Amino acid sequence: MREAVWYNDGMESVTVRAYAKINLSLDVTGTRGGYHTIDSVVASVDIFDEITVSPRDDGQVTITMRGRGSEDIPPESNNACRAARAFFAARGSGGADISVLKHIPMGAGLGGSSADAAGVLNALCLLFGGEYAAAKAIADSIGSDCGYMLRGGYARLTGRGERVSLIDGCPKLYLIVAFPEGGVSTARCYALSDVYPGHRRTSAAVNRAICAGQLQELGKSLSNGLYPAAAVINGNIRDAVAELSALSPLGVNMTGSGSAVYALFGDETSRDSALKKYIGGCRAVAAETLIPERYL
Repeated sequence: MREAVWYNDGMESVTVRAYAKINLSLDVTGTRGGYHTIDSVVASVDIFDEITVSPRDDGQVTITMRGRGSEDIPPESNNACRAARAFFAARGSGGADISVLKHIPMGAGLGGSSADAAGVLNALCLLFGGEYAAAKAIADSIGSDCGYMLRGGYARLTGRGERVSLIDGCPKLYLIVAFPEGGVSTARCYALSDVYPGHRRTSAAVNRAICAGQLQELGKSLSNGLYPAAAVINGNIRDAVAELSALSPLGVNMTGSGSAVYALFGDETSRDSALKKYIGGCRAVAAETLIPERYL
């Protein structure tokens, strides 16, 4: 969502929100070129990072990270910085100062790093102009779900996550998202999924249920093929699933490679009532799905 555009000394700055995502399903379907392939239905949620971008005239790219322990991320391994440098390399010139205020927890499977890269690309396209195809190519080179994050919303991702099919007309979903102590390494989780595979593949069922607005069926179909491996890496994930299940939601699922876990409810009132009863061992917040403003 475009939050603000303002001028400083004749130079335009843009601030955008970069929204997190949840995986309603995540089927691990095989491998290709040394990477795992997936079939996943995803949705944007109202947990977001705030990104401000200001152009520079000296060709340099600087980045400042604040919040959620992000201050120590080196620029060379920062996806937001990588996205900006790739954007200007494709243009042949230009630079920017980037500030990221993080609210999306890191290592939670909510796509925060990809969201930041996509948010930077959206902001740069607002400032300098740009087309979706070019931005998508850069995003895909940064991370497998980064291209999806350019537009967000409901979508089905296949391949490595770079093949994006948007899903329209879906209902708003009401969630409790819990954040177990300790994150999960995505690379380690995918590697271990070959040893501890998930055996349910429900993306087709989730897609049908969400398009039809059948929330009971959606709750039954939630699944994540990475959960067995993630639960081995971080046992707190299993505890969070049990604690959320005790609230009698429509369904409970882990998002991404963990460690965040969410419970699905049929409406805002039942979600809020359940959150008041929650006495689990980790932080939990209310959240809901949304369709972000699309720039490209």
